[in-house]
Amino acid sequence: MSVSSPCEICNRADVDHVCDRCVQLVCSRHFDEDVGLCIECAAAIEDESQPQNIPNSDDMPDGVDTYRY
Repeated sequence: MSVSSPCEICNRADVDHVCDRCVQLVCSRHFDEDVGLCIECAAAIEDESQPQNIPNSDDMPDGVDTYRY
């Protein structure tokens, strides 16, 4: 798809894609075709999928290497 509008991320290139998540009009450079998202949404989803608040070995009590719930 080509629309006569600038990319909503870089404001320079012609629009070639629409993000499936946020519906931004973006150029090919700012679109991840593998996931169908703009680079901003693709990065946000990747951040959301990363485990949060997992303590490293320095934060665990001595002699404990795993937590069980």
